[in-house]
Amino acid sequence: MDFLNLMINSMPATFAEGLFYGIFALGVYITYKILDVADLTVDGSIVTGCAVTAVCILYGVNPLVAVFIAFIAGMLAGALTGFFHTVMGIPALLAGILSQFSLYTINMIIMGAKVYLDNPEGNGSLIPMLSTANISVDNFALIVSGRDKETAALVGLIFVVVIIAVLYWFFGTELGCSLRSTGANPKMSRAQGINTKATTMLGLMISNGLVALAGGLLAQYNGTSLLTFGAGAIVIGLAAVIIGDVICNAIFKKGANFAVKLAFVVVGSIIYSLVKRIVINVNLEPNFLKLISAIIVALFLAVPSMNKNKVHKKKEVKKDA
Repeated sequence: MDFLNLMINSMPATFAEGLFYGIFALGVYITYKILDVADLTVDGSIVTGCAVTAVCILYGVNPLVAVFIAFIAGMLAGALTGFFHTVMGIPALLAGILSQFSLYTINMIIMGAKVYLDNPEGNGSLIPMLSTANISVDNFALIVSGRDKETAALVGLIFVVVIIAVLYWFFGTELGCSLRSTGANPKMSRAQGINTKATTMLGLMISNGLVALAGGLLAQYNGTSLLTFGAGAIVIGLAAVIIGDVICNAIFKKGANFAVKLAFVVVGSIIYSLVKRIVINVNLEPNFLKLISAIIVALFLAVPSMNKNKVHKKKEVKKDA
């Protein structure tokens, strides 16, 4: 009974977190599903969103404006990965890793700069400030806050609806279709005159912009920005995308509308948040969450393959008959 009460009482928080991470997962969806690129930049760009938002709020910027500034910062992070990949010819996976490593230092500078300015008599090094790179914004007026989880969930839902609507419109335009074509068949796209380097760059920028936007909202919701916040974030994004994709395909066997697919990415994020909440409420060691996340992702990744094998076996049985 206590467990049930805990779950019921924690539902607003679970839903709010699921929506914010849903925005993050939409960014991952663009690279993983549309561009067919494994982009590890997101582990760094989500922290960039947190850091930029927190620092902007500290300096009096409106919290809503701050998350859009974070979106721009995330786009710049995506552009860095795009530069490594499209201009320098570095494979996408390695380009993402390089950007992630670079962003660690950049994020430390963004978050440590405030500490540095407050301590002008220091030795001039930002490295010792690593342990203090934790910016609290909990006492400021915010658009979302963990103190009011119901309102945070409502604001998160509004953001999700608007973002899905904008993405649905954009990917229906000529430029958006070119981006989708680049991921589906780059050789054919180039043959049709599409600049696949430019569309790949754009896709990475939009993806990491959304990731940083989610980071900005999460920084406000949690009331703090941590340098280590993005560790393993890509697993959360992939889990949401894969869970949502499997459920969507199970419900819409003939194929779903693009907007519906995007919506199910957010549904997958909420389901992941629910699993996370169950782990917390049964008092399991928090470190087990990463292992559970890996198992969940592996299971949902295996579902499509298992379904294909079943269909293949049925066809073989019919042939033998």
